[in-house]
Amino acid sequence: MEIGIDSFVATTGDPVTGAKVDPVVRLRNLLEEVEMADRVGLDVFGIGEHHREEFLDSAPVVLLAAAAARTKRIRLASAVTVLSAADPVRVFQEFATLDLISEGRAEIVAGRGSFTEAYPLFGLDLRDYDELFDEKLRLLLEIRANERITWSGKHRPPLRDQEIHPRPLQNPLPVWVGVGGSPESVIRAGSLGLPLMIAIIGGQPSRFRPFVDLYRQAGARSGHASDKLKVGIHALGSFAATTKEARDDYFPGYERMFGQIGKERGWPAIRRSHFEALCGSEGALIIGDAEEGVTKILHYNEVLGGIDRITIQMSPGTLPHEKALTAIRILGEQVAPAVRERLMS
Repeated sequence: MEIGIDSFVATTGDPVTGAKVDPVVRLRNLLEEVEMADRVGLDVFGIGEHHREEFLDSAPVVLLAAAAARTKRIRLASAVTVLSAADPVRVFQEFATLDLISEGRAEIVAGRGSFTEAYPLFGLDLRDYDELFDEKLRLLLEIRANERITWSGKHRPPLRDQEIHPRPLQNPLPVWVGVGGSPESVIRAGSLGLPLMIAIIGGQPSRFRPFVDLYRQAGARSGHASDKLKVGIHALGSFAATTKEARDDYFPGYERMFGQIGKERGWPAIRRSHFEALCGSEGALIIGDAEEGVTKILHYNEVLGGIDRITIQMSPGTLPHEKALTAIRILGEQVAPAVRERLMS
């Protein structure tokens, strides 16, 4: 199992003092976090894409390229690329360039995005939400497979015998499909034989088993080998010397971020009791000491019928930098080796 980290590069102010985060400092800290993840042997670091004040990840490929120059082996991925609101030609060129800079470590996780700000920002109609993604994903795969393209569609000007450069070092450049629980998206990923990344940020992981089964069934029906049908999980989590410390550190940022989003979406107020329930043995949050982390990741693997990758988003708010580095160190040096050892036993 590959184990790594995702970051949305949150800039939420200090949950106690309300002090704003200096964006220069936040980006410096992000790169130190990627360096730490590389140093302690984690497999992948993903950076999201949002177009909101709370995040500094509107240009994730720029951040991943900066990280590539400071790391040696860790894979560098989007989490996710909002492909519906992007030009697949530019997405391919950017990630192909990243792949060359990183000497073959780039990955695209393509999705529709959990926020909708990108659609009006780039002049797109939200009513075309799924159609945009489907057309652009198929074009991206055509570009990946062919250096010269002739193509026409509804949402982008046609391409007539156009060459697309540069070409990546990896052939093919890895493309995952990121989903939040849409059966249609799960079936599409399976039918295309693409790896699937499922975001599980609440509830119980076991509730997502039908989506994993649906994905594998769709892939098998389309003739794809089982080893191509990889399942990854994006989950919220963090680690500290004790479970109490990890949860006490994590909750203020969690409460602030999800409280803010909840006001926009009509969710109920975030309460500590609900948070603790999600941290429980059946809940989605992976927050605790090293042994708690091992147990929870193995639980994900068991209830979902085996997973190939799990990436942990350390905080939906702003976890203090030193605590984030400690959490990364615990994940890389204690949790990941123990998970792999138990899976092999």
